[in-house]
Amino acid sequence: MIDEDNKRTKRINSVRDLEVYRLAIETAMEIFELSKNFPKEEKYSLTDQIRRSSRSVCTNISEAWRKRKYKAVFINKLSDSEQEAAETQTWLEFALKCDYIDGGIFKRLDDKYEHIFAMLITMERKADAFCKQR
Repeated sequence: MIDEDNKRTKRINSVRDLEVYRLAIETAMEIFELSKNFPKEEKYSLTDQIRRSSRSVCTNISEAWRKRKYKAVFINKLSDSEQEAAETQTWLEFALKCDYIDGGIFKRLDDKYEHIFAMLITMERKADAFCKQR
């Protein structure tokens, strides 16, 4: 496997060793902290939804990792993670349009999700490398 941090071959022993997982967790936690400042009237719409979708990016990566014995399932779970990331980007856009976050925060988080997309797509394209017998 390629360790994106060091651009060298490295054994991946746990989902926590994947850069995409670490970035997804970091970004979900950042969204959680930001969402604490969203208005109370957004609790059951924007706040809960953005927290759920940002966390689902991470959980789907975890599920993909555990199901990598089956290439099709591995790819499907990574695709689910992409969908959750796209949903999170949409919720971030609502937060921006409602003036709950500023443009700089939106751009930084949106860029992180674009980087997550790129890593997920690479994993899908190179699924054989991840799905070798354990």
